[in-house]
Amino acid sequence: MDLLYFILAAYGMTFILIFGSIFDPIRPKTGKLGELFHCPLCTGFWVGVFLWSVNGSTELFNFEYNLINAFICGCVSSGTSYFLTMLLDDFGLKINRIGGDSQ
Repeated sequence: MDLLYFILAAYGMTFILIFGSIFDPIRPKTGKLGELFHCPLCTGFWVGVFLWSVNGSTELFNFEYNLINAFICGCVSSGTSYFLTMLLDDFGLKINRIGGDSQ
């Protein structure tokens, strides 16, 4: 269950940082930070590392503090955040229709 809570927390935080309108005034728009805050893969990695670094302050998930776990948490967060962002949007599942009528 720890891993599931971690994944959901990471996805939620990543989604809010990238798409949340509350961050529009302070979200960087250009440069390397601008690229970072528009990429769920990149932001997801650093969200995972952040969640790993504060995991001692929560009872939702507990991971041992070492550099390998930091890297693995970043990778798990990055991959799942990207996958879920590509799968879901504000209206539920993303369904791309190819061909057919577009009315």
